[in-house]
Amino acid sequence: MTTVARPAATTSATAAATDRNQPRSAAPAQAVPLPSVHMRVLLTWIAVFTALTVVQLAIGPYVAGFPMLLRTLVITGLVVPAVVYALVPNLLKVRAAVLRRRR
Repeated sequence: MTTVARPAATTSATAAATDRNQPRSAAPAQAVPLPSVHMRVLLTWIAVFTALTVVQLAIGPYVAGFPMLLRTLVITGLVVPAVVYALVPNLLKVRAAVLRRRR
């Protein structure tokens, strides 16, 4: 038989003390609507085009002698993670900041 410990009930005094310890921001964050599919396509295209151009310029001379499939594998192995994990999320943050500023 397994016994599960239940958390202790919080009192209103404990909750109020916890709220006082939390930092308060000057203004609540404004929610920015999610971008449309068309906006996401545009942002992704901008990120992919930029990343491909930079990678081609940077490592193009080093992989020029590789067979086309290996060259493509190397380049996409660098570009896809950069776009997915760095460029598109940062472009979405920039878009949100611009939209918040307009309000």
